[in-house]
Amino acid sequence: MDGRVLVAYGTKHGATAEIAEKMGQVLREAGLPTDVLPADRVSNLNPYASVVIGSAVYAGRWRKEAAALLRTEEQALAKRPVWLFSSGPTGERDTAELMQGWRFPEALQPVADRIQPRDIAFFHGAIDMKKLGLAEKLIVKALRAPAGDFRDWEAIASWAKEIATTLKKQ
Repeated sequence: MDGRVLVAYGTKHGATAEIAEKMGQVLREAGLPTDVLPADRVSNLNPYASVVIGSAVYAGRWRKEAAALLRTEEQALAKRPVWLFSSGPTGERDTAELMQGWRFPEALQPVADRIQPRDIAFFHGAIDMKKLGLAEKLIVKALRAPAGDFRDWEAIASWAKEIATTLKKQ
């Protein structure tokens, strides 16, 4: 463990991967060696002193690869500084308002409680209709979810800077 930071993510159409890459960029710019990897490509947490895990949210659930990483590496994560983030709702309103107070997947909350992350963030997502299949397009239409990119890059970078500041104090 050489102070490396891991940013692991679960994504379906790439929007959450781009959020993770932005976080990695901010952490690297702060002088922290950082790897950004899809959650299903993480096989060993030993090289990492701290971990950020995030996922796109569908129907109130994290992507299975991100949820699996959280569950299978629970003991290792509990020994490190950890931050968690979700991405998903589209639209201009506050994420808590859009999601009616939802903040983190209920099924994963007991694991998060045991890991005790330093923070849990929830960011707006993006819907690119060209990347969706027919069933997904129908769901988006039925839910009246606005299409487009609603990610707040300033908020994402600010959160990553807070992580960097915390880690550099240690």
